[in-house]
Amino acid sequence: MNKIERQHKIKTIIQEERVGTQEEIKSSLAKQGIAVTQATLSRDLREIGLLKRRDETGRLYYSLSTQEDSHLSDAVRDYIKRVSRAGFILVLSTELGEADVLANIIDREGRSGILGTVAGADTLLVICQDEVKAQVIEEELHK
Repeated sequence: MNKIERQHKIKTIIQEERVGTQEEIKSSLAKQGIAVTQATLSRDLREIGLLKRRDETGRLYYSLSTQEDSHLSDAVRDYIKRVSRAGFILVLSTELGEADVLANIIDREGRSGILGTVAGADTLLVICQDEVKAQVIEEELHK
């Protein structure tokens, strides 16, 4: 099975099941006779651009990025616990292990006024073009 077919199967699993871990996806693929290494699965998930969302009970699950996720504040709300600003840098606090996912979402969007991101385990620095852009984005995130 080639990469495109495998990624299509992964998207189908995400749409049909509420899976929250890579192991659950790997297990679903195995049930369909598709063996995949953890490294390949991780790479596929990054390339597909999956988001992790929280359901009403707080459980995380994978979701496909949709058109309504095109605004920065819509796509990141599920991840952010706290927003602070230091001049032209925004400091976003997340749950442990979610800062890099959030960084990928922001970087992929390519929003004007954001120069780049630096992610730790639960903290994300968003480097903005200037203090004005940082303030506008901060206000958006607080809405």
